[in-house]
Amino acid sequence: MLTRKQHELLSYIDSHLKETGVSPSFEEMKEALTLRSKSGIHRLISALEERGFLRRHHHRARALEVVRLPENYAHKESRAAAPREQPSPAAAAPAFAPNVIRGDFSGRLPGVRAANEAAAVQLPLYGRIAAGQAIEALRDDGAHIEVPLAMLGNGDHFALEVSGDSMVEAGILDGDTVVIRKGETAETGQIIVALIDGTEVTLKRIRKRGASIALEPANKRYETRLLPPDRVKVQGRMVALLRKY
Repeated sequence: MLTRKQHELLSYIDSHLKETGVSPSFEEMKEALTLRSKSGIHRLISALEERGFLRRHHHRARALEVVRLPENYAHKESRAAAPREQPSPAAAAPAFAPNVIRGDFSGRLPGVRAANEAAAVQLPLYGRIAAGQAIEALRDDGAHIEVPLAMLGNGDHFALEVSGDSMVEAGILDGDTVVIRKGETAETGQIIVALIDGTEVTLKRIRKRGASIALEPANKRYETRLLPPDRVKVQGRMVALLRKY
């Protein structure tokens, strides 16, 4: 049994797929259901996935697949499509034709395209990075964020919400979302997610200092940590930053 909003979203996705061949963006779904934020769409999609109505292909742009529809869906659809009784020509009012000239800027200006044509992928969104927690402990399987494909390269990625001001001088503020490319190696000077002693996770700039690993903050109020290599494991390196105003 689906809720009204779940049924509305499933119907909208199914109609959009049949009309365009691609699934709608999260922004389009939010507008269609008149929701205030995309987090509500994430919850509805997760619920439809759990009930076997939708399948989501992660790490692919706008990849939603309708697996099945409610039993009463076809009945409602056919009823909605039934022809209505047409008024006689004498009773029909003349059609209103507004004097409007529509502009098609996407076809006239080079390099301009509609926003919903821009490819994007859904990345898993981890919680706020905090000391004392391993990276997997921060993960919320129901939370994802839409990231432009142009920001990403090869490999697997995840997004991470930043907590604190230790990297402000690198332009990374509290509440920002950083995009991390998974990997166990990094070059000196890169900003990485480091796992210390198998429990503590931190976002810092990595450098090699003799036989030690230096994890440098980008804030003079914090001290650089020097650790032996066997205590530090690279989880990935930062490749992009997202910020909401």
